[in-house]
Amino acid sequence: MNSLDYSTLNSFAPTGILRVGINLGNPLLAGLDKKTGEPKGITVDIANHIASGLSLPIAFTCYQMAGATVEAVKSGDVDLVFVAIDPVRGADISYTPAYIQIEGAYMVKDSSPLTQNEEVDAVGNEIVVGKGSAYDLYLTREIKQASLLRSANSQAVVDDFMSGTGNVAAGVKQQLESDAQRYDGLRMLPGRFMVINQAIGTPKARSNFEKTTAYLSSVIQELKTSGFVADSMQRHDVQGAKVAE
Repeated sequence: MNSLDYSTLNSFAPTGILRVGINLGNPLLAGLDKKTGEPKGITVDIANHIASGLSLPIAFTCYQMAGATVEAVKSGDVDLVFVAIDPVRGADISYTPAYIQIEGAYMVKDSSPLTQNEEVDAVGNEIVVGKGSAYDLYLTREIKQASLLRSANSQAVVDDFMSGTGNVAAGVKQQLESDAQRYDGLRMLPGRFMVINQAIGTPKARSNFEKTTAYLSSVIQELKTSGFVADSMQRHDVQGAKVAE
């Protein structure tokens, strides 16, 4: 599929501008350029490629957490977002196949008796997680005995944890490791507790959303096959993630 027909394009970008929500809460996906203040990262590269292919101008709106980008696309404030595939969000959002996969991990203090991921879901454990993140949604479904304590966003998890909240921190492995550099006495539990499939999401409330998703899915497949995604990951020094199959 090389383009979109007029009706579908008008439904996809009704303002004539491709409005893209960028989640700054996951540093593997995007961040702000220190010199220009503009967003940069793999999601920005993919969005620019899509806009160019459709001959559309592009406008970015940045959010500090994934949940805010989800609400923005649901309300129609943006036309496209980059979020983790999740069945709860899937009620309102249509997903492409994943473009990359990211690991979710647990972190504890050196004094913790916990040594394995399987030990976390136990009575008395309190897991700190970014509110509305893919990890929050996943753990809300999967955790049966431990408690969840929600920070304002993913960036606040380690600081809240070190301020005395909870006894386990959960999130993107690389972000936890990066944030933990500000403190002593922390360690990661080995392995991962989940794999997050990151995809493009568009609102199901739009007419022709199936055609839009099919088009974007073909673009994502092309970008994975051509090496575009891998090159972008290398250019932005994305570690701990892999191109989705």
